Amino acid sequence: MSIHSFTKDKDLVTRSIAGETLIVPVRSGISDLDCTYVLNEVGSRVWELLDERRPVDKIVEAICAEYDVPLDQAALDIGELLGSLETAGLIHPAGEAETSSMKSKSNP
Repeated sequence: MSIHSFTKDKDLVTRSIAGETLIVPVRSGISDLDCTYVLNEVGSRVWELLDERRPVDKIVEAICAEYDVPLDQAALDIGELLGSLETAGLIHPAGEAETSSMKSKSNP
């Protein structure tokens, strides 16, 4: 994966329930319950690691250590997860969210 790290979109509500993470996008102050995302235990751990702004390769290493999964399989699975989260607009390449946020503040 060529992107080094990601940040979470700021317009999300998340809750952890029974080892899973529920993610609901909030647009214009309204929750879109039709677009609720659910992450399993490993996906939830990846989501937590995104808070630490770790590079993707460090997230892969952490998952390998915590879940005893081969590096190549973890890299593939995490790459697919991050790609899906990015496509859904739940995460952005690090720096991109801050840049667009600064642009919107300077251009009301």
